Amino acid sequence: QVQLVESGGGLVQVGGSLRLSCAASGRSFSSYAMGWFRQAPGKEREFVVAIAWSGASTYYADSVKGRFTISRDNAKDTVYLQMNSLKPEDTAVYYCAADSELIVVVTATPHYWGQGTQVTVSS
Repeated sequence: QVQLVESGGGLVQVGGSLRLSCAASGRSFSSYAMGWFRQAPGKEREFVVAIAWSGASTYYADSVKGRFTISRDNAKDTVYLQMNSLKPEDTAVYYCAADSELIVVVTATPHYWGQGTQVTVSS
């Protein structure tokens, strides 16, 4: 079992920045691929970004490329999402997720999920 807890959400103005954190506990964090997903009101949950267990590979949704950066610190069992140049359409609940397979994080439904953190971008 892996437990995931997100933090760092909040209210920010258009063009601002936020950094989300996802702290993991339980089984070996460093062996899991990690990802961030988001769900806006009235919309389906969507993939945002993923990172391999080693950090060597990352995958981004086109909508966030060049603005968001994922990273991980395996020594701290934490993955981060740096979000810059935020737009109103980035408003959503952001979820951290984990799976033993990177391809599952990128293309399917990861096995483990956090409870989510709200990000609101105001104009």
